[in-house]
Amino acid sequence: MNMTIGDETWKKRIKLLDKALYDELHANGEYDKTLYDAMEYSLMAGGKRLRPMLLMAAADAVGGCGDDYIQAACAMEMIHTYSLIHDDLPAMDNDDLRRGKPTNHKVYGAGMATLAGDGLLTLAFEVLFRQKEVPAETLLTVSKEIAEAAGPAGMVGGQALDLESEHKKIDIDTLRKMHTGKTGALFRAAIRSGAILAGARKSELECLTIYAEKFGLAFQITDDILDVAGEQDKIGKPVGSDIKNDKSTYVTLLSLEEAGRLAAQTVADALSALSGMGDGADFLRSIVQYLVSRDH
Repeated sequence: MNMTIGDETWKKRIKLLDKALYDELHANGEYDKTLYDAMEYSLMAGGKRLRPMLLMAAADAVGGCGDDYIQAACAMEMIHTYSLIHDDLPAMDNDDLRRGKPTNHKVYGAGMATLAGDGLLTLAFEVLFRQKEVPAETLLTVSKEIAEAAGPAGMVGGQALDLESEHKKIDIDTLRKMHTGKTGALFRAAIRSGAILAGARKSELECLTIYAEKFGLAFQITDDILDVAGEQDKIGKPVGSDIKNDKSTYVTLLSLEEAGRLAAQTVADALSALSGMGDGADFLRSIVQYLVSRDH
């Protein structure tokens, strides 16, 4: 499947995801309306839906149909959205804008925003176990994959390193470790989970794992570049947030030019990892190439 951002297949899957996310959020009614409003505010705020898209694309790449794994894809987006809500909180990055809108705590207050994030994280695993037509053993494997990626050995651990690194000069190895957890772990879990759900062979899973790790690194480097060189109207959040919070990034530790070169090399490595895979992996090829030219 040769799919690029903005094409009809991408748009179709965005619509599929948006409907499924809304339906899964409200599947059990609303215990507290304000809480569900806060959860919906961030979950339905738009965005590229990159992590669920990657999960579905990985399924496509190994001969499955990504649309069949919509509940697992929704779970990935719920976990990602929870992390954004918490990342924006006053005790963390204290950001005012996300996807061009006031951050969750600016609308609902820090307490309710915290609970909205908690709600999305826990709901994600309930939704994951609603995934249909997948053997229980496979679903358990995927849930373990996602839980590890989202937890203290993955995204949460990376965020902790990020918090501890503020106002400190760290080296490139520490930076890479931090972002392997904070950003890369969820990308890795999304891609591996999609492949596992669709019955990937061991050799395919190995190739996709290397691709996922390179993808996560390339994404973070370009994110650091955009924080310096991007436009707020396009990226939907304040430019210079990393500088404001005195954070080390690939740009500050290397240079804007060197960071750009590293991103390009990492993209080349990701493409190389897919060299033995067929046309089903074309979307994965196109999306990693898009990273080095994106402006949002």
